[in-house]
Amino acid sequence: MKRARFLILLVLAFLAVFAQAAWTGPRLWLGSPINLVPPLVVYAALRLSLAGVSGLAVVAGLWLDALSANPLGVSILPLFLVGLVLWQQRDLLLRELDYAQVLLGAAASAVVPVLTLGLVFSKGLLPDVGWHSLWQLVVLTVTGGVLTPLVFRLMDRLETAFLHPPAPALPFRADRDLKRGRY
Repeated sequence: MKRARFLILLVLAFLAVFAQAAWTGPRLWLGSPINLVPPLVVYAALRLSLAGVSGLAVVAGLWLDALSANPLGVSILPLFLVGLVLWQQRDLLLRELDYAQVLLGAAASAVVPVLTLGLVFSKGLLPDVGWHSLWQLVVLTVTGGVLTPLVFRLMDRLETAFLHPPAPALPFRADRDLKRGRY
């Protein structure tokens, strides 16, 4: 079940990266691109294993970097770190409540670009950073927060549609003793 959930999440990540690269509407309307991957990482951290979180971070990070001006592989570490922190604390988080999902998605969407920018600076590259970057960070944070509950609902619907529910538990124990005969 978790493997199928991970595969559905990878397909969604591929479609999200493709959509944000191909669809320039939000970039023109808002003056900033939107990043759909941090809400997926939040979902993976709260519902999947650590292997699923790291797999999503690696694959989606490479897809993001392949379609952006970032050096290849620079987005992997920020996505993984956000997923790791959320995965470690997921038992303490109110992961089923919408407002908690909004806050976690907004925080992840704000932290990932800042960490990515720090890694780009550490590689000796000098990206164009100014006041417009602050507006982009606000747009990324707000859209990530709004999209995270939608990702949870979409994944729940896709799981209901594509995954077989687990078999119900039997009403008797498997190790019970059966007495046959009269006594």
